[in-house]
Amino acid sequence: MHQHAGMTAQSAQTHQRQHADQFEQQRTFDKGQQCGTTAGGRQHDGDQHHGIDDGQHPQDHAGIAVIRDHDGGRVGDLGGHDRHQWLYSEDQGGACFIIGRFRHLLSGNPIMTAQFSKKSEAWSARFSEPVSDLVKRYTASVFFDKRLAEVDIQGSLAHAQMLAQQNIISSDDLAAIRGGLQQIGSEIAEGRFEWLLDLEDVHLNIEKRLTELVGDAGKRLHTGRSRNDQVATDIRLYLRGAIDDLTILLGDLRLALVDLAEQHADTILPGFTHMQVAQPVTFGHHLLAYVEMFGRDAERLADCRKRVNRLPLGAAALAGTTFPIDRELVAQLLGFDEVCFNSLDAVSDRDFAIEFCAAAALVMTHVSRMSEELVIWMSPRVGFIDIADRFCTGSSIMPQKKNPDVPELARGKTGRVTGHLISLLTLMKGQPLAYNKDNQEDKEPLFDTVDTLTDTLRIFADMARGITVKPEAMRAAALQGYATATDLADYLVKKGLPFRDAHEAVAHAVRVCVDKGCDLSDLTLDQLKAFSPLVEDDIYQVLTLEGSVAARDHVGGTAPRQVRLAIARVRAQLAG
Repeated sequence: MHQHAGMTAQSAQTHQRQHADQFEQQRTFDKGQQCGTTAGGRQHDGDQHHGIDDGQHPQDHAGIAVIRDHDGGRVGDLGGHDRHQWLYSEDQGGACFIIGRFRHLLSGNPIMTAQFSKKSEAWSARFSEPVSDLVKRYTASVFFDKRLAEVDIQGSLAHAQMLAQQNIISSDDLAAIRGGLQQIGSEIAEGRFEWLLDLEDVHLNIEKRLTELVGDAGKRLHTGRSRNDQVATDIRLYLRGAIDDLTILLGDLRLALVDLAEQHADTILPGFTHMQVAQPVTFGHHLLAYVEMFGRDAERLADCRKRVNRLPLGAAALAGTTFPIDRELVAQLLGFDEVCFNSLDAVSDRDFAIEFCAAAALVMTHVSRMSEELVIWMSPRVGFIDIADRFCTGSSIMPQKKNPDVPELARGKTGRVTGHLISLLTLMKGQPLAYNKDNQEDKEPLFDTVDTLTDTLRIFADMARGITVKPEAMRAAALQGYATATDLADYLVKKGLPFRDAHEAVAHAVRVCVDKGCDLSDLTLDQLKAFSPLVEDDIYQVLTLEGSVAARDHVGGTAPRQVRLAIARVRAQLAG
């Protein structure tokens, strides 16, 4: 921090304190009014810009901090010159204000923070002193787990119906709970719900609001359950829906690749091993390799879904509950295949989430492999394809550049998703039974994995439909590198020569072509006979690119006929 000219460090600090105090007084709100957008809260419209209600425009407050949520609201979007020095706070009476740029000198801590309305915790009666504000921020999960609000309400509705059917709560309580949860769902959907940091998480925030709306009936909802089995149920409901959505997206990507493959069932390009020209293949066959990979990815997700779709609710904290609950009814209401059969396992393990992240990492690995090829193919030195402009960017200094940013970034995001898998494995490895607070850390990696994979699949399906193929460049590349050498060896084997002898004869022929700077098909019949007297004039059909790919006419081969049959099989599979 630069000191004002002519000031000592002490006088500068005093001046800065006064500046901050004046700033706080100017930005104080009426008690109960929320500071613009708080973490997990809602943004006010009208003249409240970045939390300031002064009739000015947002640009008039270049240094104001705001916090949005992870679903499109603001999270730590700081403006001004000293971005890390702006904070939200509130006074003891609950009035909100913005703290100015010198706040870090007063607190000794430049961490951005958001304070919420002061409410007593659901468990505070046990403790002799309140939790510190820093600990509240450190342990709260409402910033990110409010994403589970919709499934949390679904689970609560099913739980309440079961409690009523088992005569644990009354029908009047059930009606009140249903009405209250419906209103809460509307408030959340419309951005009117007030998320409170002091209530820690999505569960207690919803329960507190429900109690405000319906009184004691709301307090009875938690009978027979714990947040431990509640959150395990929420995650499974969320993940089940995510898997269903991702399966659809994988199908769309496969369809886009199949459409492109069908257009190029006869287009020939060089196939590579060790990044060296190996044998000619059709571009359609090449694309179908990724269709197969993504098909297995879909199968893995479907298999993972079987283990996700089991109900933990009813396990309570860890040992079950003394109430006469009907877990099978709740499973039926929520669409679970069965219940988890051990209460300790139900609340404590996240193997289903780890399994999902492993499947997701494999999807991204396949995306990354395809991305690598798209980047190479689009390079001007290769020039096999062009990617539509909407998936590329330019250079700030080099006017000619068209960079394949989407496939490049997908390669990078693959490491991110793989990292989330390692994070969850590490999270679980040292935990004893049953539930531990460690498991709060499962959500952000899981949520980000779902988000990253969802966006990637959507973009790649669209991008595949915008690829321009350049068959002439592909064919020209296939004519280099002696791609039909294996076909010459196979020809000699079919004439009766042992394969190893045929291999050696063709290797000598290739060496001659390298010295002459020509292709095998450029050698005369007499020159070819010099390597083996078995060569006849029908050899030239074998040495063409078309003859090479057409000869591999079996299931899984690159022949155009087999490519079209494979496409028909995939289309039938996707239609089914």
